[in-house]
Amino acid sequence: MQKAFEAAVEYERKYGGCSQCVLGGIKTTLGNIPDEVFKSGTGLAGGIARAGMACGACTGGVMALSTFIGRDYEHFNDPEGIRFNTFRVCEKLVSRFMAEYGSINCWDIQTKIMGKSYNLADTDEYQEYLAKGGHDDKCPFVCGNAAKWVIEILEEEGELK
Repeated sequence: MQKAFEAAVEYERKYGGCSQCVLGGIKTTLGNIPDEVFKSGTGLAGGIARAGMACGACTGGVMALSTFIGRDYEHFNDPEGIRFNTFRVCEKLVSRFMAEYGSINCWDIQTKIMGKSYNLADTDEYQEYLAKGGHDDKCPFVCGNAAKWVIEILEEEGELK
């Protein structure tokens, strides 16, 4: 868990893109995150395309959990109800975000950890976000927590053998 936490923190500091930083932290620690899944997390950063909506660290974590336990295309009809188990497991991550940050919304989390939210698509606001430590000691720890929580949840679910 600590390795995933540290990797996700470092990736967010170096590269940004919270969803991919969480996915990268899990990939570095456990493997099992295909490059296509990692790539598909690109547009989720900053609350989905920098819109401030669903936190990219949370959505990246949901993607990671789903990679381990979700249904695949071959079983799209889902006679076993895999998707419902996946929802249950992903709700654990959402609950941890709610307990820690009071929201899974990027702007709300920014307000909680930085005192205000920033429009990351606006150049001036993004520069202010950077100056206030957005990629230094704020969002990196959100990413680190998400990666750590994913591994904790996978362990709780018996998915790490």
